[in-house]
Amino acid sequence: MFEISQIRCFVAVAEELHFSRAAERLNMTQPPLSRQIRLLEHQIGTPLLDRTSRTVRLTAAGRSFFQEAARILRLAEEAAYTARRVAKGETGFFSIGFTAASGYGLLPKVVRLVREHCPGVALTLKEWVSRDQLNALASGQLDLGLLRPHVDSHELETAVLSKEGLVLAIPEAQAGDWPEHPVAADLHGRALLMYSPYEADYFYRLTRAIFDRAGVVPTIVEHVAQIHTMLALVHAGIGVALIPEAATRLHFEGVVLRRIETDPARPVETIGVSRRDNDNPVLSIVKSRILPLLADA
Repeated sequence: MFEISQIRCFVAVAEELHFSRAAERLNMTQPPLSRQIRLLEHQIGTPLLDRTSRTVRLTAAGRSFFQEAARILRLAEEAAYTARRVAKGETGFFSIGFTAASGYGLLPKVVRLVREHCPGVALTLKEWVSRDQLNALASGQLDLGLLRPHVDSHELETAVLSKEGLVLAIPEAQAGDWPEHPVAADLHGRALLMYSPYEADYFYRLTRAIFDRAGVVPTIVEHVAQIHTMLALVHAGIGVALIPEAATRLHFEGVVLRRIETDPARPVETIGVSRRDNDNPVLSIVKSRILPLLADA
């Protein structure tokens, strides 16, 4: 089969209809150029050029081949250009996983920064709980996960991207029964919507630790996995709930939100996670230019 170099030689001669000018254009001498054309004709099995001492013209087969040859060169050049852009992270694909809570505040910042630094990259966004994101990272379905802290793995690289406080969500009808500036001790013996120890393990362990440090024993009325479900139950007057500060962007009607003092003051962490062996060039840009901006915010 013929080579791209032979195609390039033929197209130059076909456009110039002159071997000397074509050789000069290709920065080569005429004998090797003529040899490349003869090899190409041999491989195709028919003459492409009529040569005389004075003129060069395309045969009927040459005219037909010229159109396709020029197209092959354009495709080869476009492929090489695209490959270079992909290698630089200027184009390509990048997948981001995120939890529902990170979707309220952190995700929009990440998407905006990726579009600023890598405008030619196509993004895929997937809302998954932390456990599902870890599985997707392991199988190569995700480039970056925005999730809650997890058990460390030597295969994964993590960076803390944000820390935030907790907010007490109170049924509007019961707001007068709670202080304007609640503390953890105010929850003792009160009806509380608690996180599920399975689907919401991170928040379950986090709130349990806060209660233990404060010596608080609330009355657990339901275990819930999702924050929006928790707020719906608060609205129904079932109990109060502790939600991350970012979730206040939901503006749930019939629910009063009050910042609660806890130890530590900003216990809720969101981390960025990626595989150490992920060779996506976009990920290198995200880790070197974008994640540090989020961590410093």
